Amino acid sequence: MTFEFTATVLGSPRIGPKRELKKAVESYWAGKIDAAALEAVAVDLRRDNLEALVSAGLDSVPVNTFSYYDQVLDTAALLGALPERVQSIENELDRYFAAARGNDRIAPLEMTKWFDTNYHYLVPEISPNTIFSLHPEKVLGELKEARALGIPARPVILGPVTFLLLSKAVGDDAPLLDRLDEILPLYADLLTQLADAGAEWVQMDEPALVADRTQNDIAAAKRAYDHLSAVSTRPAILVASYFGDLGPALPVLASTGIEGLSVDLTAPKSVEQVAAVPALLGKRIVAGIVDGRNIWRTNLDDALATLASLLGSVGTLAVSTSCSLLHVPYTLDAEPEIVDPLRSWLAFGAEKITEVTVLAKALRDGRDSVAAELGESRAALDSRRDDPRLRDASIRARLDAGVTVDRSPADERRRAQAASLDLPALPTTTIGSYPQTTQIRLARAALRKGEIDDAEYVRLMQSEIADVIALQENIGLDVLVHGEPERNDMVQYFAEQLGGFAATTHGWVQSYGSRCVRPPILFGDVSRPRAMTVDWITYAQSLTDKPVKGMLTGPVTILAWSFVRDDQPLADTADQVALAIRDETVDLQSAGVKIVQVDEPALRELLPLRAKDKAFYLEWAVRAFKLSTSGVSDSTQIHTHLCYSEFGEVIDAIVALDADVTSIEAARSHMEVLDDLNSVGFDLGVGPGVYDIHSPRVPSVEEITDSLRSALKAVPAERLWVNPDCGLKTRGATEVDASLRNLVEAARIVRQ
Repeated sequence: MTFEFTATVLGSPRIGPKRELKKAVESYWAGKIDAAALEAVAVDLRRDNLEALVSAGLDSVPVNTFSYYDQVLDTAALLGALPERVQSIENELDRYFAAARGNDRIAPLEMTKWFDTNYHYLVPEISPNTIFSLHPEKVLGELKEARALGIPARPVILGPVTFLLLSKAVGDDAPLLDRLDEILPLYADLLTQLADAGAEWVQMDEPALVADRTQNDIAAAKRAYDHLSAVSTRPAILVASYFGDLGPALPVLASTGIEGLSVDLTAPKSVEQVAAVPALLGKRIVAGIVDGRNIWRTNLDDALATLASLLGSVGTLAVSTSCSLLHVPYTLDAEPEIVDPLRSWLAFGAEKITEVTVLAKALRDGRDSVAAELGESRAALDSRRDDPRLRDASIRARLDAGVTVDRSPADERRRAQAASLDLPALPTTTIGSYPQTTQIRLARAALRKGEIDDAEYVRLMQSEIADVIALQENIGLDVLVHGEPERNDMVQYFAEQLGGFAATTHGWVQSYGSRCVRPPILFGDVSRPRAMTVDWITYAQSLTDKPVKGMLTGPVTILAWSFVRDDQPLADTADQVALAIRDETVDLQSAGVKIVQVDEPALRELLPLRAKDKAFYLEWAVRAFKLSTSGVSDSTQIHTHLCYSEFGEVIDAIVALDADVTSIEAARSHMEVLDDLNSVGFDLGVGPGVYDIHSPRVPSVEEITDSLRSALKAVPAERLWVNPDCGLKTRGATEVDASLRNLVEAARIVRQ
């Protein structure tokens, strides 16, 4: 008989409440600590996390959600599917990190967005030579740790169907699901080993099934879970879905022998779908009623009503978050600067766990047992609904009156810009940010602590800008940037200056590997009280005769990388942000800036997972970008930047943005995006990234030259720009200098 649980979450953050893992991993990469010291940090983080979950009231706790870099990469390691090029590295941990970020001789795996979130995963490469083999030491070790602490542990594994659907076929065009029968015996073996190690439940994550899937995909899911549920010695199987409703995959999974199914009840149609599947009467349903992706407090009354409506349609019911808490900060306790009423509207990770346990208690013991919590929830919701900061009449009036979103035809703009800028063929540039030095971080901390005043901070940042401009001129770049030393983050920097936003102090969320961000909270109508970047850019331009780009973050990316209000359509919020960015582009032009880059790396990220919802999203996303960039003259060149996504799905939207120059990640994907652009008649400027900045490798002149010659087969020289594939903020100064000198030399060779 399997243990029946009532309250859980689908996963936990792993970076540490104070980014302890980030600091330890980066110290290991730098050679400052050894593997034993790194593992000691990891052990402490895992223990503290597990004990906190139990003390909060969860009676089933996910384990194996910890990762040194990425859970998909962990699954590739579990199945012996790391790329062949790293196999010669004897040290297991170094082999793992080489696959994640490369080294001076090995290129890393591609990285792309985890569904429609701002988390990035490593894309496993599966070739005809890949021979799968089971390596369960990590998951078994973490299960053993948890059981030694008396934790009711539930191992979490990425499911076989999602693993193959998220991987990339290399050297063979056959669908990767054809390899399913090769890995199912390994999963079956793992289930038996987990059962022998004491696991009563195992969670198999299959989020790929909430996207549009073919009949073959769904049939593969049935084959997989028919096979795994038939294993004689195994834990009870919980198949976890999240980020949307399962649609046609729901009755198929219910027809298999699995014991449990986790459904995302924050998705609009999930409740009706669950109620319509009779086979679920024999299953344990884990109800993802608490939103694991946003930070707004749950309406507990509505949540209880939803849960109650399912009681007659399922076997037994447990309460959970809709997805892993990987996507939200640890706790509001770390944010004393956020005060009521805003504070009362919020729920970070720890608060969401409390909501889960409150709802589980209400189901078990009745509403009267949580009367105080229900009252507090109602009061917070009433406060939020009536707050005057949620509506700015002047902003709404401007948008209601209509704002131009179109510019002159591209050919007219191209002639005006050529005359204004006088750039060489294959102009060289960078994406925006330069390394954030220790001096920059110390100055920012000193300003925050009041140890220096604003004037001294500006002087220090201007000194950094002067150094970056001088470096770029010395290297020989054609279009310069100011390096962004004053910016803590490409979204947070703007959020701190816009009305309608609140920033956190310790609200860190993992983006990829050791990269963490602090998404701001967009709670009300957005306004721009004053210019945000003009002084910094005009100072940089005063130091050089070469053009310096104005650097802004686009409206879609600001939304994607913030926790956004949920009380109005996202499209309306996008227009408000776009209006603020539009005013900034106009002010930059008025100050004499000739090139303005409005970055939209998250354009693909927010794309809905279902085809029926995509057209409307792309319509308003493109409109918001054009609203933000159409207030300038033809001679002002608009750039945009996109990175780390599968661009084929949004290629028409990229064209529709109508940016004069689009720089786009292409290094890890070997220029594949250029064929996609050509297939839809793209005829504007394009800068495919010629080297990968997320790896510490310094690309050789020959490597960049080859990339440029490859790009020239798809893009004529008069439209081709030369740039890295992303900003340089996270790189070291020495490697940046060497890489950019090689880039400039490669451009010179190819020009000749």
